[in-house]
Amino acid sequence: QVQLVNSGGGLVQTGGSLRLSCAASGHIYSNYAVGWFRQAPGKEREFVAAITWSDGSTTYADSVKGRFTISRDNAKNTVHLQMNSLKPEDTAVYYCAARNGRILGGPYEYDYWGQGTQVTVAS
Repeated sequence: QVQLVNSGGGLVQTGGSLRLSCAASGHIYSNYAVGWFRQAPGKEREFVAAITWSDGSTTYADSVKGRFTISRDNAKNTVHLQMNSLKPEDTAVYYCAARNGRILGGPYEYDYWGQGTQVTVAS
């Protein structure tokens, strides 16, 4: 069993930066993938980025490529999402999630979820 705790959200101006963290307790096996998803009001939950626990391979949604960076700290069982050049359309609740297996983009493919953290980008 894996428990995930999100932190690091907040309010920022357009063009600003935020760093989200996802701390995992329990055992993250080497074949796990950890992803970040977001959900804006009235919209479906969408994939943002993901990383494989074993070798750190990453995948990003086109909408965040070049602006967001996902990374992991194996020793601390933590995954970070560094978000730069933020835009109002990045406003959403951000969730981290984990699954046993390769990176997939569908939220229903993930078994474990954090509680979510609000990110608001003011124009």
